[in-house]
Amino acid sequence: MAPQEINETVSFDGRDYPIRGLCDERFQAVIDCFQNNFREGLETGSCIAVTLKGESIIDLWGGFTDKACQVPWEADTIVNMMSVSKAVASICMHILVDRGEIDTTLPIATYWPEFAEAGKGDLPLRFVLDHRAGLPFLEPPLPQGAIYDAQTICQALARLAPMWEPGEEMGYHVMTQGFLVAEVVRRVAGMTLGNFFRQEVAEPLGLDYHIGLPPEHFTRCAGFILPADIPLRYAPANPETPEGRFWAQLAKGEDFNSNGWRSSEIPSANGHGNARATAKLYGVLVSSERLMSRETLQRMASEQHNMVEQFLGRHYHQGLGVVLNSPPVAWMGPNSKFFGHQGAGGSIGYGDPDARIGFSYAMNRMHMPDSGPRDALAKALFACLEG
Repeated sequence: MAPQEINETVSFDGRDYPIRGLCDERFQAVIDCFQNNFREGLETGSCIAVTLKGESIIDLWGGFTDKACQVPWEADTIVNMMSVSKAVASICMHILVDRGEIDTTLPIATYWPEFAEAGKGDLPLRFVLDHRAGLPFLEPPLPQGAIYDAQTICQALARLAPMWEPGEEMGYHVMTQGFLVAEVVRRVAGMTLGNFFRQEVAEPLGLDYHIGLPPEHFTRCAGFILPADIPLRYAPANPETPEGRFWAQLAKGEDFNSNGWRSSEIPSANGHGNARATAKLYGVLVSSERLMSRETLQRMASEQHNMVEQFLGRHYHQGLGVVLNSPPVAWMGPNSKFFGHQGAGGSIGYGDPDARIGFSYAMNRMHMPDSGPRDALAKALFACLEG
């Protein structure tokens, strides 16, 4: 059954919010839930997409790309999806694992000799992928603005001594994981991770997702909206807090909309795309072997540990570069085998290898806690699938 076209408007506080897209009529509850997010004032602009067995069944977008609600969210609007990109970066690495070019059980220094400094000669790559490497932030921090220079960050990481015995504790590597993964990919593939993703994944699959956004796409970006009470807005100015240490290298005043933020390759946090692209990525992973074999996918999505992260106190079921179903921080549905990654503020992308579902949600107004209204959409989806 072909998806039906959605062209509707809902209102909140005297403002009309356009709702557009395609959706199989079996999922009317998802349409209703998506509309209610705007009707109840929960979102400014957002999109949701779902694939089932490789076919698109839901592709909705609505609202506005700007805080003033003047520019409608369009079919090709893209947005900063924050840590959703951690899994995207890890997928790139596992493509190389599948080709026999990387072994995650080997020391990082196998591929990046300078990394052996400060007692890290035997630190295995898998501990970076599951956040047990002991390198969660730079100490001492680099100057503000250094985040946009990947090689400066990587040189500092090569000099850094682990903050705990690698493998013994889990501490979320908010920004450092992506740089570490990307440098290994660069050393092995001979190109940056953003270029590898574009050539090996995005272009072959037709995905509108970018790590390092070319300037010609800036005008399609939804403005990332940081509410006044969001702690991240003030994090770099508070170096005594975990958030302050994680984000210390941001430029002063960075609101995740600057040209520097968009164009740099910051693989832990600045992937720009939309739900359609991310849902398709996971749909391909769980429905085919176009990117990697079943065996490699199973290794990537195998649980490495089930621990509480020591800085923010979040409980994770952790795979190799992907998060497994980890409520409440990353609830992904009724199946414990779901894998993917959430993004700070509400974005998410994940796949179900059993039902062969790809799911993604993205928005431009940041929510805290992370999930925002996305979980209600997923619950509506799974209720429809079970009905």
